[in-house]
Amino acid sequence: MAREIDLMHLGNDRVIAAHEVRGLVVDPGPESTLGTLLEALGDQTPRALLLTHIHLDHAGASGSLVRRFPSLRVYVHEAGAPHLADPAKLLGSAERLYGPEMERLWGEVLPIPGENLVVLGGGEEVEGFRVEHTPGHAGHHVCYLDLDEGDAYVGDTAGVRIPPGDYTVAPTPPPEIDVEAWLRSADLIEGLEPRRLRLTHFGAAEDVGAQLDRLRASLRRESERARPGDRDAFLAAFEAELERGADGDRAARLLQAVPPEQTWLGLERYWRKRDGA
Repeated sequence: MAREIDLMHLGNDRVIAAHEVRGLVVDPGPESTLGTLLEALGDQTPRALLLTHIHLDHAGASGSLVRRFPSLRVYVHEAGAPHLADPAKLLGSAERLYGPEMERLWGEVLPIPGENLVVLGGGEEVEGFRVEHTPGHAGHHVCYLDLDEGDAYVGDTAGVRIPPGDYTVAPTPPPEIDVEAWLRSADLIEGLEPRRLRLTHFGAAEDVGAQLDRLRASLRRESERARPGDRDAFLAAFEAELERGADGDRAARLLQAVPPEQTWLGLERYWRKRDGA
């Protein structure tokens, strides 16, 4: 049975979850929350990490865990693996987004020796999971279907929602957003007929089809709002919709997981690339 571990990012619950399944950890989160993860694992030594993608809120602690557990295997898509072995480019991209907040938000990011990396392409079965390549949020994103329990570990592909509500936002940070690929990935996940979706942000979604529909609606809505290239109008509409969809602490946690400026930047870049600007 899967165990959801609330990593309490920046001291807030329901922002980032890791999942432990039969001694495996799916997306261990950032190094800044490593203490919370290790406390939850207790005396258990993880057998492997299953990474949906290499963004720091999902995978930033991976190198630190390998340092602590030198035989730890790290499963990752083939396009993401080089950036775990040498994270310089990954960190440079993140620093442009987060600047002086890098350390506070994500902590230390260590390289992972090549011998610890297990490279995936999609279509494999590993550790009792079916691996599917699910680009859109990132070109190297994968999802894992637990062949025993039927749960799909979907990273960011099914969007961000903060329980107990179901208001959903598609997280669209730069630089790799591809709206069409993302919609195809949502269809692929639905076609797997998972029992439930395990979201990093946040928790289990039992209403699989409805959750994917909410993701699709958000992605289409936000991408069309970004298309005219008006940053201020986009941010105003984003924040107004958030006020209608979530209130109080749920809204604050959504903003922590999905910063509006990054939502804009990812979609603005998507349209520039698509339109050949």
